[in-house]
Amino acid sequence: MHALDPLDHKILRLLRKDGRMSNAKLAAEVGLSPSACLRRLHMLEHSGVIRGYTAIIETDSEERAVTVIVQITLERQTDDYLRRFEAAVRRCPEVRECYLLSGSSDYLLRVVTQNSTDYDRIYMDSLSRLPGVVRIQSSFAIRSVVRPGVPPAMEEAG
Repeated sequence: MHALDPLDHKILRLLRKDGRMSNAKLAAEVGLSPSACLRRLHMLEHSGVIRGYTAIIETDSEERAVTVIVQITLERQTDDYLRRFEAAVRRCPEVRECYLLSGSSDYLLRVVTQNSTDYDRIYMDSLSRLPGVVRIQSSFAIRSVVRPGVPPAMEEAG
C-alpha cells in the first residue's frame, strides 16, 4: 500500500460523504482532471484502501429495531479461546459487529433485535452459549447519534 497524500485523503473524505459521487464531480472537488482522479481512485481501490462500496438501506423494521451493545469477557485470552469465540460469534446472524478490545472486556458486540423479548431469546440461545464466555454485560441503545456508514451531516438531516 502506498502512502496517502493530501489529495488521497480529500478523495476519501468526499467519498465517505457521497460514495456515488461522479468521477467528474470528484475530480472538480479535489482539483484534478477526471483522468488523473480516476487513476488515483483505481490506485486506492487496487491497494485496498478502498475495499468496496455499499448502500445503507434502512427498512421500516430496522427503524423500529433495538440495538444492544454487548460486552463479553472470556474465561481466558489464549489464542484457542479467542479463535473459538470468534468462529462461533460469526455464526450469530443478530450480531452485526464484533470488536476485540483492550481493557476490562474482551469483546464488544452490536446486536440488532426487534424488542427486549427477542433479545432475551438471542441471549439465551446464542450469546450465553458462546465458548469461553464468563460475563455478558448488555446495554440497550436509546437512540442513534452516529451510525456506521452514514456521514454525520445525514444524521442531522434525518
